[in-house]
Amino acid sequence: MKTKYKYQNPGRELREMLSLVTEKFPANSAFKVKNRGKIEAVSFMQLTKNVQNLGTELFSLCLSGKRVGIIGENSYPWFEAFLSIVCGGGIAVPFDKGFTPEELAMCIKRSEITALFYDEKQSDIVHNAMEIFNGFDGIETEVTLLKLTGESNVIDQMKLSGEYKIKSGNNDYMNATIVENQPAVILFTSGTTSTSKAVMLTHKNIMSNIRDMHEFEDFYPDDVNMAFLPLHHTFGLVGVLVFMASGSCSVFCDGLKYISKNLAEYGVTVFVGVPLLVENMYKKIMLHVKKSGLENKIAFGKKAASALEKIGINARRKIFKQVIDNLGGKLRLIICGAAPLMPEAGQGLNDFGIATIQGYGLTESSPVLAAERPHDLCPGSVGKPLPSVKIHIASPDEKGIGEIIAAGPNIMAGYLDQPEETAEVIKDGWFYTGDLGRIDEKGNVWISGRKKNVIVMKNGKNIFPEEIENMISLLPYVEDNMVFTREKHNELVLWVKIVYKKEYLDQENITEDELAERVKVDLGKINDIMPKYKHVNHFILDDQPMIMTTTKKVKRTPEIEKTNAKRDSEKSYTLG
Repeated sequence: MKTKYKYQNPGRELREMLSLVTEKFPANSAFKVKNRGKIEAVSFMQLTKNVQNLGTELFSLCLSGKRVGIIGENSYPWFEAFLSIVCGGGIAVPFDKGFTPEELAMCIKRSEITALFYDEKQSDIVHNAMEIFNGFDGIETEVTLLKLTGESNVIDQMKLSGEYKIKSGNNDYMNATIVENQPAVILFTSGTTSTSKAVMLTHKNIMSNIRDMHEFEDFYPDDVNMAFLPLHHTFGLVGVLVFMASGSCSVFCDGLKYISKNLAEYGVTVFVGVPLLVENMYKKIMLHVKKSGLENKIAFGKKAASALEKIGINARRKIFKQVIDNLGGKLRLIICGAAPLMPEAGQGLNDFGIATIQGYGLTESSPVLAAERPHDLCPGSVGKPLPSVKIHIASPDEKGIGEIIAAGPNIMAGYLDQPEETAEVIKDGWFYTGDLGRIDEKGNVWISGRKKNVIVMKNGKNIFPEEIENMISLLPYVEDNMVFTREKHNELVLWVKIVYKKEYLDQENITEDELAERVKVDLGKINDIMPKYKHVNHFILDDQPMIMTTTKKVKRTPEIEKTNAKRDSEKSYTLG
């Protein structure tokens, strides 16, 4: 039986956390990276030296305590740059690698960074953004550009220069004062540059979430975490820090189509992802089961596993070894967040012996507020509040559903330069999440949907589109879907836009019109189990992707606008 590592002292800020874990596990791999196809390990001791060398050079560039941006693909140099900023008292400002030059220029202006780390793939965007930025009225700030990867990168040269300074007795970086209540990170929420908010998270915010996750979940020093989620998103960024704090290793995926290959070659034990990825993983397993005629064998295996558990024997990983081998052979835990996970997918993966848990949180909460645990599952819910977090339901209706509000040391310091917007969401110490939900008698939190997404019908009934979308997403041909309304005869009518999988037509040897007939039948079945006011009356079929955030959530407003703009040319169908 493994014993999870728990800090006696978890650290008050990120530099102390890195120091403690390096002292405890100096030789453990903090990261494994590919260099010309060969996997190389970076120990915690080497990571700490690299961070100190790079940070010392940043100090020499008069960047101590300043805001420094980072933009690029998930990579070891990205994280090295991040740690060198925050472990010297600076503030890291991660930017979305999918930004246009205009968006990046605006966020550079808003965040007032004085330097920007960027990788080779973002070179054109960064230089175009700087031209736009320098053309803004009243701009006096100079932004130092620091290339992370590719030819003529500066990071290796900076580390060598910093190392020389340290050997010459320069300890300014290591002696820099860090106060736990000072901001460590500024993260932009998804949305347009005019509506997005810049969330300020302090060292204390982040460390409280790291501490809570360690108390709540089981992480081991020999775990290997795949850092798949974008690092400019709090779920991806703090996820890596959580594993660092346990002495675990993080690795980077070569791309979406290489997930299975990377799981195996790195020996990944933990995968942190969004529902779309996890659900697709499960759907592929079940499609293989169906094609191979293994349904009866799988069903028997599940019954046998359940029977053995009743006498204290957990044999799921042995019974379903073939399934686990197809996912790299060592995967033991999947953590899912950012949107609801289909209960069938979560339950199905747990049945195979891969603990699959769901969590809930927001950028403003650093990010996790609640989570399931492998020994305390409640499929469909997001589990219970973390140890230092309080969750209440504000103004619940007759079903107990109201706005989810939370309090705890992980709640942000506020939105950058937006005191009025901060005051709108933090009231009397409570953060108003904008999510609607309820808490059951066992303390599990259930999410109904976003407050701003609720559809209020003309008869006053409330519809949570996510409820219907979750059922539609179970259909094998559905890539994405979005429920919305259109007005007809002074009444609101429910529509759904379905983005179907192109390969499904080839697999089933059917046309789009034939698919539409299947959709009519399947939506009819969903309507049959829903009250009449929740019935979907029309649907649109499309094979083009929707407008998504980097965590694969549909941006509803721009997507609805795009859909309505194409109304004259859309392929729409009516049920009944």
